[in-house]
Amino acid sequence: MNKQFLDVIIIGGGLAGLCNAIHLSKLGKKVLLIEKNEYPKHKVCGEYISNEVLPYLDFLEVNPFDSGAVRINNFQLSTTKSNIISAKLPLGGFGISRYTLDLVLSEKAKENGVTILQDTVSNVTFLKDVFQVETKDNNIFTSKITIGAFGKRSLLDVKMGRNFIQKKSPYLGVKIHVKGNFKEDLVALHNFKGGYCGVSKVENNAINLCYITNYATFKQYKNIEDFQEQVVFKNNYLKEIFQSSEALFEKPLSISQISFETKKPVENHILMCGDSAGMIHPLCGNGMSMAIQSAQLASNLILNYFNGEIETRKELEKQYIRQWKRKFSLRLKAGHFIAMLFRKDTIASVLLQILKKLPFLLPIIIKQTHGKPMKI
Repeated sequence: MNKQFLDVIIIGGGLAGLCNAIHLSKLGKKVLLIEKNEYPKHKVCGEYISNEVLPYLDFLEVNPFDSGAVRINNFQLSTTKSNIISAKLPLGGFGISRYTLDLVLSEKAKENGVTILQDTVSNVTFLKDVFQVETKDNNIFTSKITIGAFGKRSLLDVKMGRNFIQKKSPYLGVKIHVKGNFKEDLVALHNFKGGYCGVSKVENNAINLCYITNYATFKQYKNIEDFQEQVVFKNNYLKEIFQSSEALFEKPLSISQISFETKKPVENHILMCGDSAGMIHPLCGNGMSMAIQSAQLASNLILNYFNGEIETRKELEKQYIRQWKRKFSLRLKAGHFIAMLFRKDTIASVLLQILKKLPFLLPIIIKQTHGKPMKI
């Protein structure tokens, strides 16, 4: 049994968890990050990130372009009937796989002195202003602060009785990397009946194809291949990309029970970051950026708490909730609304016709789910 007292324990080693770990350790905090998987690992993810995060990544001393990230400046959107519209991305972005980015961030965290433990957290208790974190391998750690960055859904969500976990989650995500022809500076979102697929280049000339669909629609078919053939390929752009490309994965990755229900940024005194705090619809293509930004938000407030600028835990939690909502609430609402519109074929077609006649509107809509370059 391992017992240690830390400044901060981070549960989950995705983008939010790793960025928190790097930020807090960079400023002298003793940090333990607990992640159930080993690095590197592929994850179901759109793998496009808005350039708004680049100033913060620079502060963390991480340059994604050193690891082969692809610069993206153009955007395409198609409806289920294969009507298409294009636009320049207001800020631009880049494509990089989670396999590579998570590995780079984890190596930077270790370089900063962060302890990364491959284990699963089984329980978290909060008593007398201290967290006790227990793991599957019978480790027990205590800390002043605990950050929840364990992703879309976890057994910890169930243990904490979080509201969103009580509701059935109807979405399924599928991802594959392929080799084929696709413009390097483009991110595309192609709709099909019951879902949509993101397409963009990542490092090593690979194309990331990642789609989300309603599970009720999917389960009517025998398998992923049958579903793609019968549903996804009704969009001519997706049919062409899938059928003219060579798969780089043995089989597609999938994740079920994806929830876009509202979550609380603080639960049982744990500061939630990334998908643990809230998920934007992938149709809006900026979830990775939100995860990274939530880490900066949490880390800055935690550091202010440690140095006495924030005097009480209650004030820390209050400020985090307020700032998280100020930064992300409108994005999440815009994401829900945009996704809802494009789920309705008739509305989506009318909307696309309007955007074709008034093309200046599309960058304005994109801005609703993106922020400005992060301030350091």
